[in-house]
Amino acid sequence: MTKNQTTEETSANVIIPEPKMVYRQLYVKVSEGEVYAFIPGTIVDIFVRKNQNVKKGDVLCSLHAMKMDNNICAPIEGKIKSVNIKKGQNVSKNDILIEISPC
Repeated sequence: MTKNQTTEETSANVIIPEPKMVYRQLYVKVSEGEVYAFIPGTIVDIFVRKNQNVKKGDVLCSLHAMKMDNNICAPIEGKIKSVNIKKGQNVSKNDILIEISPC
């Protein structure tokens, strides 16, 4: 065997491992008017109510998680269809907080 043959054989026998998290869900498909919790936490305040008109970017509620208050904003312009949370409520990741019907 020459030195080149050994290198070729070694590179041909390299096994590339498959990713360990093949079946792990990478993201949740979000419906247009549904606002989800992106992280588990506690609802600090709610700034909207049912049937209120909102514009894209308006602050809907405040979520306290990991020692920070996070403002959750409206992804679309529309009317608040339902508010599924209460002040002080603990929420899990991907819980539907607020539903907005588009204008």
